[in-house]
Amino acid sequence: METTLRGVGVSHGVAIGEVRHMGTAVLEPPAKQIPTDEAPREQGRARQAVEAVAADLIARGNLAGGEAQHVLEAQAMMAQDPELMADVERRITVGSTAERAVYDAFAAYRALLANAGEYLAGRVADLDDVRNRIVARLLGVPMPGVPDSDEPYVLIARDLAPADTALLDPTLVLGFVTEEGGPTSHSAILARALGVPAVVALPGAGELAEGTVVAVDGSTGDIFVEPSDEKRAELTKAAEARKAALAASSGPGATSDGHKVPLLANVGGPADVPAAVEAGAEGVGLFRTEFLFLDNSEKAPSEAKQIEAYRKVLEAFPEGRVVVRVLDAGADKPLDFLTPADEPNPALGVRGLRTLLDHPEVLRTQLTALAKAAEGLPVYLEVMAPMVADRTDAKAFADACREAGLRAKFGAMVEIPSAALRARSILQEVEFLSLGTNDLAQYTFAADRQVGAVSRLQDPWQPALLDLVAASAEAAKAEGKSCGVCGEAAADPLLACVLTGLGVTSLSMGAASIPYVRATLAKHTLAQCERAAAAARATDTAEEARVAAQAVLSGE
Repeated sequence: METTLRGVGVSHGVAIGEVRHMGTAVLEPPAKQIPTDEAPREQGRARQAVEAVAADLIARGNLAGGEAQHVLEAQAMMAQDPELMADVERRITVGSTAERAVYDAFAAYRALLANAGEYLAGRVADLDDVRNRIVARLLGVPMPGVPDSDEPYVLIARDLAPADTALLDPTLVLGFVTEEGGPTSHSAILARALGVPAVVALPGAGELAEGTVVAVDGSTGDIFVEPSDEKRAELTKAAEARKAALAASSGPGATSDGHKVPLLANVGGPADVPAAVEAGAEGVGLFRTEFLFLDNSEKAPSEAKQIEAYRKVLEAFPEGRVVVRVLDAGADKPLDFLTPADEPNPALGVRGLRTLLDHPEVLRTQLTALAKAAEGLPVYLEVMAPMVADRTDAKAFADACREAGLRAKFGAMVEIPSAALRARSILQEVEFLSLGTNDLAQYTFAADRQVGAVSRLQDPWQPALLDLVAASAEAAKAEGKSCGVCGEAAADPLLACVLTGLGVTSLSMGAASIPYVRATLAKHTLAQCERAAAAARATDTAEEARVAAQAVLSGE
């Protein structure tokens, strides 16, 4: 009998197939003691296993490229954390085997993260995955993971580690459903990059029996269990209609009455550029530069290395707009040479622009490299600072850009509610705003983007978040300046129409989402988008906002 479950849709498309569960195992080694003279050998085994796992994660990242590469390199750094390794070796010295020492050291660190506030608690899943990989290697057993299957299937998991999501085979994995995670979790971002339909934050997903047929609608978040023939036909027809609309849509982003809304791509490095170009991106709305710095957490990359990487991206968009975000270090992207290791709550501490202003030589080198990379290219370079809180921050960044001789527009990211509330003040110092809706939601609702239990507060349809977007866009319009969105909210075609109606002037997203957004915008006038935005803001919950906007845009 057909039943319907509701999670959070995070990646467009429909998948119909049999359920296969992600392999799980309790990798807890026995707690046996070893003689003292075996400690050096066990410590060597532990070090070799850690290095092998780190190398495997980096190799997986190199294969996957793009956003996945950045995520997996961060996991490799976690595996090689010197404090963790020191604790492992200490435990071996007092009699633990290598595998038991790793298990116990990671358990202790896990407890610290779980109790250190929601931002760090959200990293527990990644830590568990690293621990399991090291312990599995030491025990000589296969790492549980994606099931072996010759037939395509829908993957069900409690959560998906980045290392698994990054290398999913979309010819076999029709779609996936997780119990945990949120719309801006690593798994969600990587699913969109792969073009695999996905639903997250579905309580009880693990209870779906192996082999059960389900239909997954990654746009709505609906899961239909044992769907009827009629429901299958309905979903298939809707998916085909969306595919036809995508094929018919091309050119610059615009509403049906010609209001231009440039559609830009989020990129994490040169590896993401081909997909962005193929999707018809009109430029880059968010060029994340962290990938260069995460290669070596002990020192900043040289100016020459930075110039080479930046130029590859700038050359791909002649006459296009490329918006570069300077290094956003801190919180979940710690760097040994920049970020303090003992902050009680890094998400609310020294991160983003605050870090760079504390290390002006790092900011100066990056800005100089960007200036040199753009020399002689017909590209419209714009550079923005992350985590701008007020006008003082904006002025400090603009002054640094001028001192570096950067001939580009200077902007500020709106990720902190204070920046949205005082946007007009900030625009006295900079020339554009870019809304990072992921972090803006996180700080507005005190809800970590990686914690499934608070995923409803990370929903970009939350009316309070729409109010902050509207305040920023109105401020930019009053100052005659631009205000884009570069968070994952822009990847939702329906929400893209609402953002346009709120006054947002450009939308930036993962390349895979651009055709969906382009096709949906082209079906509606600016006036319809404005009415949908007003209807959404007049509600009290994210679900009500979504329904109200849908009603306006569908003519109900």
